Amino acid sequence: MYIASTYVIVPHIAPKFGREKISQNSNLSSHFFLTDLLNRNYVKPELNYILVDISKVFKVEYSNIKIQYLDANFPFWDGFPLLPHLSHNDGKKIDISFLYEDEKGNTTNLKPSTSGYGVFVEPNKNSTNQTEICKTKGYWQYDFPKYLTFGSFNKNIRLSEKATKNLILEILKHKNVSKVFIEPHLKNRLKINNNRIRFHGCKAVRHDDHIHFQIN
Repeated sequence: MYIASTYVIVPHIAPKFGREKISQNSNLSSHFFLTDLLNRNYVKPELNYILVDISKVFKVEYSNIKIQYLDANFPFWDGFPLLPHLSHNDGKKIDISFLYEDEKGNTTNLKPSTSGYGVFVEPNKNSTNQTEICKTKGYWQYDFPKYLTFGSFNKNIRLSEKATKNLILEILKHKNVSKVFIEPHLKNRLKINNNRIRFHGCKAVRHDDHIHFQIN
């Protein structure tokens, strides 16, 4: 009954709450099957459009690469929490995975963890270590996603700085994208200067394992 409701009934009810199921295609999919099974894959139509548009544009340069989304929002009721997130409760927010490359420098669809969360891109020696700063201030939860990987693997892949930067720039091309959250050291590392890229604050969790963006 639950599976039937998830895949047959809920998609038809969600529009009454101003949300719709993310439109998957050959270049856009969920990373973790539980995201869809647990109905964590609903967004406002405007955000759905942006996701599909980004995936189509990205296909031109990266024909074999999928944009993989992580947690979005539940299908019903603004304000209903999507734990453990603080703000994924209105259909306007989504997390998407970084893009990675293999040892030969080829962009790959492989990810370092099952859930898509919890395997971090650590700051360089000369970069600001926001995790240490936040935890020193008492925000113990800042790197808590390291316990939510559901298994980590693909140890030989690393962040594709070029592809991930291009992905963020494609997101920022959409004027109704109001905020993008990544860790401060990554903003500097990727050399992206845009005032919509923000620090999410120590009350959240670290964002050097995924990109969070939201619309107005």
